[in-house]
Amino acid sequence: MNLLAALVDDAGLFPPESLPMADALARHRADEGAGHLMLSGRFLCPASRLGELRAAPALADWSGEAPQRPADRGVDRRLHLSLILDTGLDALAGAVSEIADEPRLALEMVEVPAPTEDDVAAALEALVGFEPAAFLEGPRSPEWVKSVGAWTRPGGLRGAKVRCGGARAELFPSPEDLAAFVCACFENGVPFKATAGLHTAVRHRDAATGFVHHGYLNLVVAAVRAASRAPVDEVAAVLASTDGEALAADARAVSGRELVVSRALFRAYGSCSTSEPLEEAAHLGLLGAA
Repeated sequence: MNLLAALVDDAGLFPPESLPMADALARHRADEGAGHLMLSGRFLCPASRLGELRAAPALADWSGEAPQRPADRGVDRRLHLSLILDTGLDALAGAVSEIADEPRLALEMVEVPAPTEDDVAAALEALVGFEPAAFLEGPRSPEWVKSVGAWTRPGGLRGAKVRCGGARAELFPSPEDLAAFVCACFENGVPFKATAGLHTAVRHRDAATGFVHHGYLNLVVAAVRAASRAPVDEVAAVLASTDGEALAADARAVSGRELVVSRALFRAYGSCSTSEPLEEAAHLGLLGAA
């Protein structure tokens, strides 16, 4: 297994790429054909655009029918969705029903905005009995992660989601804040995924905006450190590093056990580009090591 396997969810519908639905689906289909190990195969779609997705002619490229050839048996031919619940918790049941009515779609997970601790509690309650994985995007302070880790009601996997950037400077957490979140997730047994701002492998300053972006490789190595019980300040130092070669060397040195534990912690991140993460990983020599 590679440390970067199935790390990248397809967020082509979201800024800054903001692809039209037809173009996003065409790209996703091409990526499926290429079968790159870094791509998760999940297509991120807002609940508010489900109707548009179902009506898209390009959805005909996927099929809910059983494979006809023996060699294809066991291959799931549906489009695997991660649903971004931008329409509110009250709309969850309707969105799930809408997906269930479309045989070409498979709901793999749902991502729920929960900006306050009360919202986190309400989301957890609303998700009782819901079998797909659900990742909650809670407040900046990570105390709410304890509630997710302590949740024992029926349902599928419950995890946390962290926003690593956006269109405004305040949407970028500091290395210290992000390290506190990662360590809180490990300490409470909560898997996490990330969104926004992770446009490159290594932390850098964007020349156009002046914003300092986190790197996905920084976050992967930070998860390894957190899963090895490193203190928060050491995890923050990894997140603050701009030394791509050193981060790549750390990634290559990860043991098999560290790989399994850290990727059980950091599941995936949404990227509007599905080619740039691969190109950067290849440049750093990280795609040949299993």
